[in-house]
Amino acid sequence: MNRIRVLLADDQHLVRGALAALLSLEPDIEVVAEVGRGDEVVPAALRTRPEVAVLDVEMPGLDGLAAAAALTRELPGCRVLIVTTFGRAGYLRRAMEAGSYGFLVKDAPAERLADAVRRVAAGLRVVDPELAAATLAAGASPLTARERDVLVAARDGSSAAEIAQRLFLSEGTVRNYLSSAISKTGTRNRMEAVRVAEENGWL
Repeated sequence: MNRIRVLLADDQHLVRGALAALLSLEPDIEVVAEVGRGDEVVPAALRTRPEVAVLDVEMPGLDGLAAAAALTRELPGCRVLIVTTFGRAGYLRRAMEAGSYGFLVKDAPAERLADAVRRVAAGLRVVDPELAAATLAAGASPLTARERDVLVAARDGSSAAEIAQRLFLSEGTVRNYLSSAISKTGTRNRMEAVRVAEENGWL
């Protein structure tokens, strides 16, 4: 019997270990690589050639959605299943845009994860039904790619000047993007805009 080769990426060691243990109990699934950073996903996948990559969203180095896009580009034969604590509508939309085949929330039953791996390996889409409904209701993110970049850079409380330096933009341009993002999120300041965008999975 051919076993489905799986790569796991999660920055929480205990969670990653639990997922590996659960999947290893399945006779038709083999965990061939485990990584704790998003920027380790592609190198590990190129080395071990998994058929399915199970990725968390929030990881250091590179988030799971960016890692999914990079993996889809570098190793198209490997299908991505996003498994996250945060069932945010915007995350699902971005995961699908990044080429992911599936999206599960971590509180799903253990047997659902193994079934999702099998379905994704077979080329089928797997999406949490409640999250799919919420995503359709929420619509697309109102933020442009640059507005999103500026809000991500503003997360840590950086000034407009610091954000401008980091993103190679002028300070005036950064202020314009922040102002636009605040307007689109219906908030009063940049930190509220960051919070609303995070809650919706737009960042």
